[in-house]
Amino acid sequence: MVNSLEIKEILEKYRRIAVVGCSRDEAKYSNAVSKFMQHKGFKIIPINPVADEILGEKVHKSMDQLDVGFDIADVFRPSEEAMEITRMAIAKGAKVVWLQEGIKSDDAGRYAQSKGIIFIQDKCIMKEYIKYFDGE
Repeated sequence: MVNSLEIKEILEKYRRIAVVGCSRDEAKYSNAVSKFMQHKGFKIIPINPVADEILGEKVHKSMDQLDVGFDIADVFRPSEEAMEITRMAIAKGAKVVWLQEGIKSDDAGRYAQSKGIIFIQDKCIMKEYIKYFDGE
């Protein structure tokens, strides 16, 4: 389990986020979170099988087609997909796998930890950022 200090350090250190399930629909939470993080200086790398551009960024169709470096895989996909996404993210060089609020996979967490990768689940990256940095 990652503690509060570690989350703050992660958000200070890692600035490139691959957003798995990023939507081009501005009404969707994945779009709002990505836009917020982008506004705070993070590089957003959207992953979406049907879009070409989201928030002014080139979209990658899937994690396995990702051809740019990133630090955090921020996951907005169902819990059932978490293990496969975690495996792909680690294979592509993720330092952190972050499952958004409501998304949980203890199996994916154990797998990530066995590979030395930081794993966070059921937490919103935007809310965590606000908690630690928007009061400063």
